[in-house]
Amino acid sequence: MRPVLPPWSGTLAAKAAAFITVMCCALAALLGVLVHVQVTNQTVGQARDQALQRLTQATERYEAGDTLRRDTGVDPPELPGELRDLAVAGDRGTMVAEREGRPTMWAAGPVDGERALAVAVDYSQQARTIEGLDRAILWSSGLAIGATLLVGAFAVTRVTRRLHTTALVARRISAGDLDARVNDPRTGPRTGLRRDPRTNPRTNPRTNPPTDLRAGPRTKAGPQDEVAAVAAALDSMAASLQGKLLAEQRFTADVAHELRTPLTGLHAAAELLPPGRPTELVRDRVAALRTLTEDLLEISRLDTGRERVELDTEQLGPLAERAVRAAGNGTEVRVVRDVAVETDRRRLERVLGNLVANAHKHGRGPVVLTVDGPVVTVRDHGDGFPEYLVAHGPQRFRTEGGTRGHGLGLTIARGQAEVLGARLEFANAPEGGAVATLKLAAE
Repeated sequence: MRPVLPPWSGTLAAKAAAFITVMCCALAALLGVLVHVQVTNQTVGQARDQALQRLTQATERYEAGDTLRRDTGVDPPELPGELRDLAVAGDRGTMVAEREGRPTMWAAGPVDGERALAVAVDYSQQARTIEGLDRAILWSSGLAIGATLLVGAFAVTRVTRRLHTTALVARRISAGDLDARVNDPRTGPRTGLRRDPRTNPRTNPRTNPPTDLRAGPRTKAGPQDEVAAVAAALDSMAASLQGKLLAEQRFTADVAHELRTPLTGLHAAAELLPPGRPTELVRDRVAALRTLTEDLLEISRLDTGRERVELDTEQLGPLAERAVRAAGNGTEVRVVRDVAVETDRRRLERVLGNLVANAHKHGRGPVVLTVDGPVVTVRDHGDGFPEYLVAHGPQRFRTEGGTRGHGLGLTIARGQAEVLGARLEFANAPEGGAVATLKLAAE
């Protein structure tokens, strides 16, 4: 089984830090080994040359019959056995070994009678030099690794910070804030323009203040890297998407506005028709067309963010009962816990009325509206919401199952809820039926 790693181990900064640390350690180890081997070989070589030179002098003194020096002797007891065997065999050699607890460089050679003449040279200074070199290599490698890791972490953090900023802006755009821009200085001079905050399709002046996109000072762009390219592409995509959405909003508003005048005349003319079944059909279709036009106008106002709330303190239970009575449907109202909320009564009644009407039109009874503190739920016992609606929210002019309607009721309900600063969620009950949950802010 693969080990479970902590979440931070998957970040780019952690991976870069691990890579830098591994590479620095490998490079420090390689350089340390090379320096250690080179200096050790040089030091040992010098000590060997010195020991062999003194062995030559001792051999000459021994053959001349002179007295040997204190550190020279024939078959001394401290002489390593391997080196003695080599000397008795007729060869000269050197070897580092302990003598009286101190490192010593031994040199031995053959003399008469299968004996070994040996010279002991103190090797303590050379050993301390190599140990000091090893410590210096370790300390310098640690400092180099630490410094490189800090510099690398700083450089990587700057990149990841820009990536996090880009991701944050992308999430804001996904949430509907099309004014959001990265404005990475490496992409060139800032070109963001100041828009009227009221034209933001998703901005709620109470909960999500509009982004100020005044054109900043024109600064000279630095070299553009990959992160800057991604930021520039995201800004370009957001600007294009914003332009298309604004054009769609203007078109919807213009069409709905232009339809109001002929529909008013058509409605007046329908009222003058003589009673009969054809007249009823004409009046019904004209009323449906007028309702659709008014809904489109309301959606266009919600899209542009021009709606302003008129706040007042209301008891949620009685307000929900009034909304159900106005809808004219047989809906059961259950007040588990009443609470006072600061809200716009007209807009809240509009939201609840649309939820109740949608439950009766697309679901099956009984339809129950429950007030539990600042949370209001509307539930039916039909087939439930479509999967796309639960996952992505209501979509305009989209209905399923052959049901009548234009898919605007829930869209208006969500838009009005955003204006109120509330959250409207859609789900399906485990035992069946659609559940719409409106969460308000309690006083």
